[in-house]
Amino acid sequence: MKRIFVILTVIFTTGLLNTNAQCCAGAEKAETVTKSCCDKNREVSEVKAYYFHATRRCATCQAVESVTKEALKEYYGDKVAFTSINREEEKDNPLIEKYEISGQTLLIIKGDEVVNLTNDAFLNARTKPEKFKSKLKTTIDSMM
Repeated sequence: MKRIFVILTVIFTTGLLNTNAQCCAGAEKAETVTKSCCDKNREVSEVKAYYFHATRRCATCQAVESVTKEALKEYYGDKVAFTSINREEEKDNPLIEKYEISGQTLLIIKGDEVVNLTNDAFLNARTKPEKFKSKLKTTIDSMM
């Protein structure tokens, strides 16, 4: 009986992880930060948030977008631009190639600095939105 319970637990966990991986393809990229120190004379650009998604979206995918929009409005008003891009409908969007987007992805960008918040967003937007909002705010504040 104990052995059946262990087997069922493993099957359930594997199925849960596979479902999340399919929905959130591309979220496997770890948070990355890229900076360019060569453009010191370059004008400081504004912070922008880009959310790349598919046409069909699960509840978590929708929560990432809505919580991000809500947090940006709450903390920054109109100071941080938010753009939602359907990567299936806008296949020719140059940002998809530039940032090597292959799945649902949330990027915070200022000039050449790019922070990938996809993992934090998908882990927390639905179940712990305040935690995700806090991470988003901390990230953007450090870029301003």
